[in-house]
Amino acid sequence: MMAVGGYLDVSTSSITGSALKGKNSQHFGVEDGGRQKREMANEQIDGDNSGHFIRSQYQEKLALFDQEFMNGQSTSNLSMSSTVTQQTKTFEIETDKRIPKLGVMLVGLGGNNGATFVAGILANKLKMDWETKNGTMSANFFGSFTQSGTVHAGYKFNSKSNILEDVHLPVKDLLPMVDPCQFMISGWDISQANLYESCLRAKVLEPDLLKQLKGELESIKPLPAAFRGDFIASNQADRADNVINGTNIEIITKLREDIRLMKSQCDKVVVLWTANTEMYMLPEIDTMDKLHMMVSKNHELPASVLYCMAAIEERVLYLNGSPQNTFHKAIVEYARQKGSFIAGSDFKSGQTRYKTIMSDFLIGSGIRLSSVVSYNHLGNNDGKNLSEDKCFQSKKISKGGVLDDAIKSNKILYPEGKDKIDHDVIIRYIPFVGDSKRAIDEYSSQIFMNGINTIMSYNMCEDSLLAVPLMIDMVILGELFTRMRVNGEGLGPVLSYLSFFFKAPITNHSDYVINSYTRQRESLVNFLKVAAGLPLDSGTMMAFKY
Repeated sequence: MMAVGGYLDVSTSSITGSALKGKNSQHFGVEDGGRQKREMANEQIDGDNSGHFIRSQYQEKLALFDQEFMNGQSTSNLSMSSTVTQQTKTFEIETDKRIPKLGVMLVGLGGNNGATFVAGILANKLKMDWETKNGTMSANFFGSFTQSGTVHAGYKFNSKSNILEDVHLPVKDLLPMVDPCQFMISGWDISQANLYESCLRAKVLEPDLLKQLKGELESIKPLPAAFRGDFIASNQADRADNVINGTNIEIITKLREDIRLMKSQCDKVVVLWTANTEMYMLPEIDTMDKLHMMVSKNHELPASVLYCMAAIEERVLYLNGSPQNTFHKAIVEYARQKGSFIAGSDFKSGQTRYKTIMSDFLIGSGIRLSSVVSYNHLGNNDGKNLSEDKCFQSKKISKGGVLDDAIKSNKILYPEGKDKIDHDVIIRYIPFVGDSKRAIDEYSSQIFMNGINTIMSYNMCEDSLLAVPLMIDMVILGELFTRMRVNGEGLGPVLSYLSFFFKAPITNHSDYVINSYTRQRESLVNFLKVAAGLPLDSGTMMAFKY
């Protein structure tokens, strides 16, 4: 059974049965009749267990240095040269405990990431096993921060050894989060191929697994998509047999109708762009008047901007997983005015995440990282699209800025006038390797007495198997953050705590962006902990030393 624009209700999915429900939508299995709920271990933290909220209070202490030191002009003894004052701020954090039935709409549903996202979640929901040349494999969520990650939450006393021991808790148990196996999934694609055909083309998942999922995947066909060929590679035109025709306003209206249909089936919706990288759009759309003029007069706009505007107008979270500059100043302001949420840009899943870890390690050790050369080749459709320079430049810009805050962190290694790392990024399209991306990096550093140290790394992995867990995480945490308020205000319009998952993160303060892996993760984890009412660990380990 097949329906155009099929909805996959994973929470009720079954290999053995299906039922068609609603106009132009398809659900699989039998409705559970209600919203999924689960008891949270940390509800005892909530002072009002009869309510719907977890409330916590957190006091943050900031060390404020005088202007001379902040400019990096003084490197002498701290106590002799600087005035440091302590500022304390109090924050009241409120989290709605009610877990919604969540609809996830993917732009690029039939791409490698989109198809793998659906098939992988289905396999986990159904606890599937499949045969490979290396034996029997089972579905898992490895690579997902929320589903497989843990955080250091505190300590417990071991009465036998008379010492303190570490306590690590699963991330997903810190606060009430949506279970990915309960997602309702739909989306758009410029290709009308069903998801089984898309999975076969992608060549990411094992044939035996796809054979078991064939019936489910064949029943899911993407909704017609917005398509603006001038903003992506010309080699994508032959796939575009499932597109929305019309003016900017007509396309946005149709996308809003699609989103509203999904909203009618669930409590909340998230729209996630996992489609082709678009070319950078210049000049910037910097005012609301200019944005509305371009829309109303049918100026050529990237598809991502049209999707984003539709999501903002429907007040649903929009996540940008590609490097194009969708979030123009006017778009961010539009989200602010509408009370909507956005986050991006560009999945940080492999080579770039590793790069931020390496820069943390080297510069944090007092080693002057001086040159980084990153090369990768891949043969999937993402690589094909990036083979045209206009699209590659968006990716190069996204990857190119990830070392900026590392340089700013050390004025000894990078004084004014010498605050630069030679950094280049090369990407090549090699069809034979498919989704199995090869990434080679060379890190050259200056060490003691001007010696040179060079580290090279080689990474090979299916690109989509790295990206999909991040997609799951940003959907789950993004939805959670829309249920949170700090001092009575929402976290938007930009959900900057999701920066951990993006190469080119945007924030509510555009002049303050962190790319460091260590600081991004620490910020995200600490925010989740204080929201759950857990004290932060200073890291001094004094309880073990005195």
